Amino acid sequence: MKQSEVRATASAQRRWRQVKDGMTTATITGGGVGVLLSILLIFFYLLYEILPLFNSAGIESEEQYQLPVAAAPLYLAMEEQAEVGFRLAENGDAVFFNTENGQQVLKRSLPTTAAISSFALESEETRVFAVGMEDGRALLAKHDYRVSYPEDQRLITPSLRFPYGKAGMEISDAALSRLAVRDSEEALVVVAVSDGHLVGRRWTKEEDFLSEEITLVEENLALPTLDISADYLLIGPRQQWLYVLSQQGGYRLISLRSLEIVDRGEVTDGAALSDVRFLLGGISLLTAAEDGSVSQWFVVRNAQQGGQYGLQFVRQFTAGGPSAMLLSEHRRKGFVSITDDGHLDIFYSTSQRRLLSEELELNNVLSMAISPRADRLLVESQGGQIHSFAVENEHPEVSWSVLWSKVWYESYPEPDYVWQSSAADNDFEPKYSFAPLAFGTLKAAFYAMLIAAPLAICGAIYTAYFMAPSLRRKVKPLIELMEALPTVILGFLAGLWLAPFIERNLPAVFSIFIALPVGILIFAWLWSRLPVSVSRRVPEGWHPLLLVPVVIGLVVACVELSAPMERAFFSGDMRAWLTNDLGISFDQRNALVVGVAMGFAVIPTIFSIAEDAIFSVPKHLSYGSLALGATPWQSLVGVVMPTASPGIFSALMIGMGRAVGETMIVLMATGNTPIMDANIFEGMRTLAANIAVEIGETEVDSSHYRVLFLAAFVLFMFTFVVNTVAETVRQRLRQRYGNL
Repeated sequence: MKQSEVRATASAQRRWRQVKDGMTTATITGGGVGVLLSILLIFFYLLYEILPLFNSAGIESEEQYQLPVAAAPLYLAMEEQAEVGFRLAENGDAVFFNTENGQQVLKRSLPTTAAISSFALESEETRVFAVGMEDGRALLAKHDYRVSYPEDQRLITPSLRFPYGKAGMEISDAALSRLAVRDSEEALVVVAVSDGHLVGRRWTKEEDFLSEEITLVEENLALPTLDISADYLLIGPRQQWLYVLSQQGGYRLISLRSLEIVDRGEVTDGAALSDVRFLLGGISLLTAAEDGSVSQWFVVRNAQQGGQYGLQFVRQFTAGGPSAMLLSEHRRKGFVSITDDGHLDIFYSTSQRRLLSEELELNNVLSMAISPRADRLLVESQGGQIHSFAVENEHPEVSWSVLWSKVWYESYPEPDYVWQSSAADNDFEPKYSFAPLAFGTLKAAFYAMLIAAPLAICGAIYTAYFMAPSLRRKVKPLIELMEALPTVILGFLAGLWLAPFIERNLPAVFSIFIALPVGILIFAWLWSRLPVSVSRRVPEGWHPLLLVPVVIGLVVACVELSAPMERAFFSGDMRAWLTNDLGISFDQRNALVVGVAMGFAVIPTIFSIAEDAIFSVPKHLSYGSLALGATPWQSLVGVVMPTASPGIFSALMIGMGRAVGETMIVLMATGNTPIMDANIFEGMRTLAANIAVEIGETEVDSSHYRVLFLAAFVLFMFTFVVNTVAETVRQRLRQRYGNL
């Protein structure tokens, strides 16, 4: 071949090599950039789903019209679609009207000749209300709506019903100046103030099994005599408590079962009350004072006072002015406060947030109504003037305190960290505390690493440094093969086999942790006492095989001796001994089960990376150390381990990341109880498992849905921070020991 042809061939090969190098560089660079872009897209998508949670509420004026009315309002309301409004006047006129233009849809009058002296709303959800008469009767009514679709057009037909008849119920001989009513499937209770005294009636509902007709059995309530003026009366939803408040701020809590005053006190610091309302569900009481403060109260059992019930102050809100009126939302624990001159505030009780503070430029506010979906507001001012507003308030339930601080939830004896996102009750108060989930995540990772890290690191040290090469080539792939085992299988085995096994053999579990190290040390000592001619028959580096039957024998012996140990030391039941004698609760699916199962899943990851790091230490370093007179252990501790420390640290961090993000094992083996208890015999719920359990049951774009995305974001940031710290430490270790 001519020299020119050789040069041409070499030049072509160089060009082709450059092309391949360029393609490889572009592919690797593109892959790295793609990974970074994917992570950034995940980050921004999570933010996109989360940010609406922290938006403030908004309000926008829509319509303004005047209703042809002659009397002041007692009650204003809207139906589900916020298309038809309802107004009850002091003279008994009930008007249904179109909320867009004020056009009258239906007008009815209450069937009574006596003047109305008081009004009471049973609840916004039931739409049942009662009016007290000058003749001592109480009339119960309900505004109802039927939705139909003639010619595919929605038609809402309102009606006014009287569930207990049009004649009313006789409560007293004198006028009813104050009134409270509470209806349930079991009984109807009406309490009123007549001639300065409390009077009450209970009608127990008895159903005939054959005809299914309901008969009312009347009972007179001998209520106690009050020492304060009863300006506000309210009855709790379970018909257990009667709340009596005076305009000066004093209160009396009366049990409707024992008919006695069980608690008394003040709900203000001297300021007069302007309004009192129930929150959704009737558990929490809202009191608005003329100094602009709004307080939340509910009944709790005080353990320091012998278990007595009492009205407990929970939290306080500050309105933009002296509140003239309060209004509770129909389906959430939110409420609206408005002043006479039209200053509007929207609050949410659980998150203790003021979501909106707005001047509506209104005067002489008389009444207010919010739609069941809390997306529309009607405000009536002097002369029947109706102002309609569109409200934007999608996710008021979340705040920093709700997520990470103790919150005093309704019916709880004290503030606590609670995750409970749903319930069968429509009056449920969502509890979105991340504290028990984060605690459970760290608890599961801690116990998993407590079991996995020592075994994996020690196994990696022996395999890479002491084990015979031929045996290492068999052991290392076998352990790495364990990583391919699906975690759902491990979780299945942990939940259905390991958890009952540990519960039945608790003494064996604890004795194994003692017997294994002691037994191995005794075996090693006995082995060292054997004649050299016998011990040398086992090749150097093959000694671990001798420990296999020792370990199996010790485990089997501990399991067989479990029942005798339990009878001898724990009265036949170690679980009962832990609970009764030590006060340590025991749950079958607990952190010990998770630690063993998840440790089994994490060991291959830590072992593989740590073993590669130790084995990759240049041999001339250890050979030089041995040549200078160091023993193998001294060479390992002084030379090999420091050099391999960045890789070992990376192995531990990656293993911890695997443990933190593990889903199926903790989902199937922990019991999924979101509690904050470091007890190894109690379960937990992790962030990852919580997302897996609840994401399929949530309504898209609901607060619960977005809170789960927030949980994913917290898990994402936790992993990011841990990895960043780990990389920083690894780089410093590499700089420190890289010159060995």
